[in-house]
Parts: sequence; structure tokens; C-alpha cells
Amino acid sequence: MTKVLIVDDAAFIRAQLKQLLTENGFEVVGEAENGIVALKKIEELKPDIVTLDITMPEMDGIECIAQIQKMDYKPVVIMVSAMGQEPFVQKAILYGAKGFIVKPYKPETVINQLNKFRK
Repeated sequence: MTKVLIVDDAAFIRAQLKQLLTENGFEVVGEAENGIVALKKIEELKPDIVTLDITMPEMDGIECIAQIQKMDYKPVVIMVSAMGQEPFVQKAILYGAKGFIVKPYKPETVINQLNKFRK
């Protein structure tokens, strides 16, 4: 089963994504409320996919994905953010994001994106 780490500062978004992914056959192995916690959980849990918000306290998603690229273990990163502006999308892809989902999202959009990287 494909393991997913959900990273978002909004607890309701994490809960919503967790339910959606679980119902569609993904294993949600953890959640993080910012990039600092996410980096620790990536090392600890070795998720296949990370859904990553951009705007978060302490360490945002752009800095987090930049740090992920320096790690030995590199999961697939899908950005999930209301920040759909071009510069953020470009920067996220430059740092290795494999997809970008703009909030508010449709459930089928999320599943279609993640299915591309299902193990």
C-alpha cells in the first residue's frame, strides 16, 4: 500500500485529506503541521508520497521541499495549496515537486494526482 504523509498547518485540511486518501486505498502514515515536523517525519516514516502545503508557520512548503532535496530519502512531493500563483508553482517544481493541486480542490483531482505515483 502506498504510504502518504500529509503536511498542512490546518487540522481540518489534514483530516479531510486523510479521510479521502484512506477511502481510496492509500495508507496515511502521519501528519505534520509545518515543514520542520515534516522533515523529521519523512526520515522516521519513509512515506512514498508527501502532500505539502506552501503557507505554514516556522517552515513553509517551499523551504521544506528544498530541504527534502538534500535528504538521502526523497519521497514524491505533491504541493497542495491555495497559493496557485505562477511563481510558487514554478519554484515548487524547480525544487522537485511532481504535482500541484490548488485549494479548494476536487476529491477526484487529488486522487488522480496521487494515483500517478501509487506503488
